[in-house]
Amino acid sequence: MVFSLEPTPPANAFVPADQKGVEQERFPLDVFFCEDCAHVQLLDVVDPRVLFENYVYVSGTSPVFVKHFEDYADDVMARFSPSQDGIVVDIGSNDGTLLSFFKKAGHSVLGIDPAKDIAKRATEAGIETLTGFFTQDLAHTIRSDRGAATVITANNVFAHIDDLTGVTKGVCDLLSPEGVFVFEVSYLVDVYEGTLFDMMYHEHLAYHSVKPLCRFFEANGMELIEALRVSSHGGSLRGVAQLKGGAHPVGASVGKAVAQEEELGLDKAETLRGLARKIDGIKSELGEILRDLKAEGKSIAGFGAPAKATTLMYHFGIGSDLIDFIVDDSPLKQGLFTPGMHIPVVGSAAIVDKKPDALVILAWNFAKPIMEKHEAFRRAGGQFIIPLPKVEIL
Repeated sequence: MVFSLEPTPPANAFVPADQKGVEQERFPLDVFFCEDCAHVQLLDVVDPRVLFENYVYVSGTSPVFVKHFEDYADDVMARFSPSQDGIVVDIGSNDGTLLSFFKKAGHSVLGIDPAKDIAKRATEAGIETLTGFFTQDLAHTIRSDRGAATVITANNVFAHIDDLTGVTKGVCDLLSPEGVFVFEVSYLVDVYEGTLFDMMYHEHLAYHSVKPLCRFFEANGMELIEALRVSSHGGSLRGVAQLKGGAHPVGASVGKAVAQEEELGLDKAETLRGLARKIDGIKSELGEILRDLKAEGKSIAGFGAPAKATTLMYHFGIGSDLIDFIVDDSPLKQGLFTPGMHIPVVGSAAIVDKKPDALVILAWNFAKPIMEKHEAFRRAGGQFIIPLPKVEIL
């Protein structure tokens, strides 16, 4: 183990009012480093049915992510020219936002997602979605019923999977010979450089870097052919893999990424212990700011109730003694209470109605559009506080 974060409930385990008096179970967030391959991961695995079957996050509520997925689909189609004879499959397809752009371009699409209500709504909206987890058996069923996939995607999913080998074998079995497997994950380089420790929560079992991914795919009949940096979630990796010896050349991005990881020392455990010390410094700085505001009699609210906020608030000790309420634009979260700390989540009208003195932007990766949208709050004398990658008061 290289460091420990404060144990938390599942990061998306929001509760209704009638359950806010019930204490929620917390699970360890201990971060481990493999001395053999340099992979970083959690070892405490929460039952995925608990994490995902009643999910409250949907991609389509964020204009930033809708545009991100539109650009993503366009890039894959331009870069690899997938045939429309096969299907495009999205593992962990959520509300079908990404698949909608492939469908608009003329591709047959199929989503797979364990969140029952979200999968049902996606199907009703025209994106056929199977409810469940992707397995090798399901891959065989899809190939038998629908044929091979020319593109398989898995976005903010590949880090969630305990049996990564089993899922990868399923991808191999479903993928056409010229097909590509495209995935986005939180990238360890960005986590390290930006101190983005709040990306570490129980849904995210793995914190991927390119060097161990190359070794993993090689051991499972595939090869990594692209390692692209993208800006989502404060910095992510878009990896592209194909069947070993497939139709596409290995891009220079793979070697460049490995070289950068080695230069940063991400193949050494001590580097990650240094990250833990940086986290502690930000904890002290932000905590002092918030406690001083409270001591002055100021009211503080949070903006955004993403999963990452659960890790940040628990590890930094930011609870209902400091945060009065949290604003979030997702109707699925409004009226609920945050995991464990049970802080109320409300709509953005509360900024005008309750007039907090400061807003801590917990969804810090959307800080710019949030501040632009709510510029009237700042003009009226309010302060925005951004906790990461560095503490800023604006």
